[in-house]
Amino acid sequence: MKAFTTLYEKLDMTTSTNAKVLAMVNYFATVPPQDAAWALYFLTGRRLKRLISSRMLREWALEMTGMPKWLYEDAYEAVGDTAETIALLLDGGRTTDEAETILLSEWMMQRILPLQNMTEREQYDAVTRWWKMLDMREMFTLNKLLTGALRVGVSQNLVVRAIAEIAEQPTAVIAHRLMGNWEPTEAFFIQLISPEAEVSDISRPYPFFLASPLEQPLETLGNPADWLVEWKWDGIRSQLIRRGQETHLWSRGEDLVTDRFPEISDHAALLPDGTVLDGEILAFQNEKPLPFAVLQRRIGRKKLTKSILEEAPVAFLAYDLLEFNHEDWREKPLEQRRRQMEQLVHQLGGPFRVSPAVQVQSWEQATVLREESRERNVEGFMLKRLDSTYQAGRKRGTWWKWKIDPYTVDAVLIYAQAGSGRRANLFTDYTFAVIHEGQLVPIAKAYSGLSDKEIQRLDNWIRRHTLDKYGPVRVVEPCHVFELAFEGIAQSSRHKAGLALRFPRILRWREDKTKDEADTLENLHQLLNNHIAIREGA
Repeated sequence: MKAFTTLYEKLDMTTSTNAKVLAMVNYFATVPPQDAAWALYFLTGRRLKRLISSRMLREWALEMTGMPKWLYEDAYEAVGDTAETIALLLDGGRTTDEAETILLSEWMMQRILPLQNMTEREQYDAVTRWWKMLDMREMFTLNKLLTGALRVGVSQNLVVRAIAEIAEQPTAVIAHRLMGNWEPTEAFFIQLISPEAEVSDISRPYPFFLASPLEQPLETLGNPADWLVEWKWDGIRSQLIRRGQETHLWSRGEDLVTDRFPEISDHAALLPDGTVLDGEILAFQNEKPLPFAVLQRRIGRKKLTKSILEEAPVAFLAYDLLEFNHEDWREKPLEQRRRQMEQLVHQLGGPFRVSPAVQVQSWEQATVLREESRERNVEGFMLKRLDSTYQAGRKRGTWWKWKIDPYTVDAVLIYAQAGSGRRANLFTDYTFAVIHEGQLVPIAKAYSGLSDKEIQRLDNWIRRHTLDKYGPVRVVEPCHVFELAFEGIAQSSRHKAGLALRFPRILRWREDKTKDEADTLENLHQLLNNHIAIREGA
């Protein structure tokens, strides 16, 4: 636990990518493979199911300290994080050296995971005994593990770089081996870094190739004839794998979603064995994409009924071929991959479609066509060099996403809540409202878009202008207006405003506006109606 806690702190305290990679390399080079496997599990964003609630940890800490609840709540308000608050309150120095010799893997397999089969009293006895064994830093890490809230400030690409350096293997090889489902075992880690290891899991997807936002002038891309222009679809990025006479459908988030889309997985049985397609799952009807909100109806259901399947019909729009006849095609040029993909998908039929190429003779023509994006229920264009290989992760230069400008709304800040991790002591999570019949109605939450300087300034203001408190949430004086950007709008019975904004984020602090100049709920309903009218008329 001590070595992993030290690694966690080093990663959280630096923004240098090289320093993060060096810290991970040093850790993986010095710990046993069984510990390395568990550390890798957490570093790649995987988390345990919550074993102990924050409420239970708080009650146990109060019982141990004899502290009144109001005093704990004041401490929590200052710190902003349950795991850290408890660790600080209980920090009296470890009372035993027992923990020094316990490996991270032993903590996980012999202590933490068995909690799920214990009674609450047994859990209390175990956790409070561990608290006495650990110093404050280790206690904080333990609390995060217990509540399933451990998030490490490192990207998957940096983790891959570190493992590739340890294994002396190309990053693409390591990235592929880390895809899909795997268990944090000693055997897995040894195989991961072995030069001879081969991927034996027939369900394993390839690392997704991600496009970068287009920020330079179109003219710098050269001749449009060298590029494939496609619409940017608003669905679930997926890989469809047909191997060993089995079908596996993976989302970009590495969730296996095969059972969520039976019409796609069933029809994929007609594909030749040893085929992997990259594409997008869309709500789709009458050869047109439907809003993402329609697709969400299916995603959110535990059981797929006949009515849901009818309400949210889907299609798989293929736009790349990664494997054919069990051969890795990622190093072949896109033009060749696409030709073979088109032949496969056209023969396949059913819910499968080819993402169509948009024919443009000039970048000026592409600019005009992009204005049709909202009518077509798409997000803009994808631009891919026809000679490009299929790489891993986000590599700039050959794949670009050229998105349309987002919707915007001017809204008033009404609530604030502390962030987490490095921002646990700052109010960084905000709730915004628009005007409706003279009142402010919550419309969206956002936490990204402000600079560090603006966050600090706003945090200072929030502390001086709090009107009320509801647990960790502060009600603030409603006077600051912010311009929010969002990608879509839909009706929602779960929200007080009756609307839900998709991917809201802060564009800028509108200090030139008063709260009376904020947008109204009627403005947003009109935007929704216009959006629906455009879509249905397309």
